[in-house]
This record gives sequence, C-alpha cells and structure tokens, in this order.
Amino acid sequence: MTKATLYADGAARGNPGPAGSGAILLDEHGTPIARLTLSLGHATNNVAEYSALILGLEEARRRGIDEIDVRMDSLLVVRQMQGLWKIKHPGLRPLALRAGALLAEFGRRTIEHVPREENSLADALANKAIDDARRDATGSGSHPGIA
Repeated sequence: MTKATLYADGAARGNPGPAGSGAILLDEHGTPIARLTLSLGHATNNVAEYSALILGLEEARRRGIDEIDVRMDSLLVVRQMQGLWKIKHPGLRPLALRAGALLAEFGRRTIEHVPREENSLADALANKAIDDARRDATGSGSHPGIA
C-alpha cells in the first residue's frame, strides 16, 4: 500500500477575483513528492478550495496512491466532504461531486480541518498560481502546473 498526505488550499483575491489552487503531496515519510498549482482565472475562494482538493487527489491517483490523508484549512470543504454540512451553492455541487468521487477511489481516506498555519505550503502554491497567471498575462512568467 502506498500512503500519502495531501495539503490543499485555494485563494481568491477579491472573492471573487483572480484565483488559484495549490496542493502539496507528501509521501508517508513527509517528503514532498508533488507541488501543484492551478490558475483559475476569476473565481470564488470556495471554487478555488475545491479545485485544489481535486487537483491534489487527481495527482495522488495518477501516482498510484491508495491511502490518502487530506488536510485543508477550509472548514466548509472539509465539513461538506465529511457529509456534515449541506452543499447549498449550486456552483459548488459539481466540484463537490467530483471531489467526493475521487476520495471514494482511495481504499482508505481521511479528510480533516487544520489551522491555516499548518497549511502554509499549499497556501503559498495557491498564491503562486495567481501570481504566475498575472505574469503570464504580461508575457513574463512561467506556466502554472507542477511547481
């Protein structure tokens, strides 16, 4: 069995505004095995949070991970994925369904809320995605993707 921990975070400047998602996947020893960024253009923070979760889960599946521990500082996403809170916003439903389907593909999975301070690496990647997209728009940046 291959175990990993996923930290995921989304950011939107202006909410809605320029948005990005970031995720970092750690092996069972805590060593980073993937740093991911995704520019979302104009989106809300909650869309960015769900997109970060999906980004990280897709990468974990691609790498053959079968046990995943997810940690996020978005209480909304965590509680919705745990089935404790309803998904009221219709725009989040497709993202929540996709994230839930991906989570279900793992033989063992947990998702837990962590304080923002414990999610700083994923937060930095989400903000990098926004900054990189702005630089790309002016022709002077790198492309979002694997950081």
